[in-house]
Amino acid sequence: MTAFLDIDLGAIADNWRFLAGLNQGETAAVVKADAYGLGAAQVAPVLAEAGCKTFFTAHLAEAVALRPLLPGARILALNGLEPHAAADFIAHDIMPVLCSLEEIALWRAAAVRLERRLPAFLHLETGLNRLALPAQACAALRDDRALLEGIAVDTVMTHLIAGEAPEDERNQRQLAAFLAMVAAFPGAKRSIANSPGSFLGADFHFDLTRPGAALYGLNTSPAQPRPMLPVVRLSAPILQIRDLAPGESVGYGGLWTAQRPSRIATLGVGYADGLHRTHTNRGTAIFDDTPVPLVGRVSMDLVTFDVTDVPANPGDMLVLLDTRHGADELAQEAGTIGYEILTSLGRRYKRRYIGA
Repeated sequence: MTAFLDIDLGAIADNWRFLAGLNQGETAAVVKADAYGLGAAQVAPVLAEAGCKTFFTAHLAEAVALRPLLPGARILALNGLEPHAAADFIAHDIMPVLCSLEEIALWRAAAVRLERRLPAFLHLETGLNRLALPAQACAALRDDRALLEGIAVDTVMTHLIAGEAPEDERNQRQLAAFLAMVAAFPGAKRSIANSPGSFLGADFHFDLTRPGAALYGLNTSPAQPRPMLPVVRLSAPILQIRDLAPGESVGYGGLWTAQRPSRIATLGVGYADGLHRTHTNRGTAIFDDTPVPLVGRVSMDLVTFDVTDVPANPGDMLVLLDTRHGADELAQEAGTIGYEILTSLGRRYKRRYIGA
């Protein structure tokens, strides 16, 4: 029997339109990690039809795969320019996000070879301390303009540490640091806001916002009510129901023991399908409108729920994700975040794309 993952493309497009309405600048779409596990090949064209013109992936290979589907769009790879990759960026019309002086030198050399200016984003370091140009590198670029010869700096960007917490003082510190650094790049557009940053107000919007998780229905500002439409529904059929007597246990390690006569439903879903092992004795599914608890250890291909209090039978569907119990809630039960839930959904579900 088949488990179904329904993905509402119309809701994703509506979420993008909502975010685009929050600011006066351009709104891009982050479709890295296969559009957060939901299928970039299906999601990106729908967003383009909705009006999105700029798309971000993490890796060059992701960007190259999208190019035939987005012939008129601007596509960028966030993870920078690897050695010997410049030719592939140019051949597929992918714009790099340059993160170091070494990457800038590689892109400059490609421009010199082609005898034309090549566009790029520059990623500036304001506190996250991952891939980005630190302040001393920006100073070098400011003091020696020849370092950027042949490069058309389209946009300078940075990434927020704690945009999901509006009261966190680091947001204002990063904003101030960013404004000080971008002065070295007159004429370049500016970008700082990811999904949570989109809700921090106009001071953070600048010329381009870069929402990702919010497009896919996640609440990226947990202190506020979730404004985004849910986009996924995951349901799986009951394969078998086992009657347990008090004292009998369930699953590897016998980590749950029946305290009363119990009915235990087994589903063909496990940690290979994105239901985390940390959901053991902590997860929830829904039968009709009634929550039922996950009992026992989550294994690779199977999981068990206590359906003693509902009239469930083999073949009936339990809902793991929907509007009542979304990825954020499932993540909380596992001690993780909704991003990880979506990106770890396996390929064994029957995927149904709706709403386009």
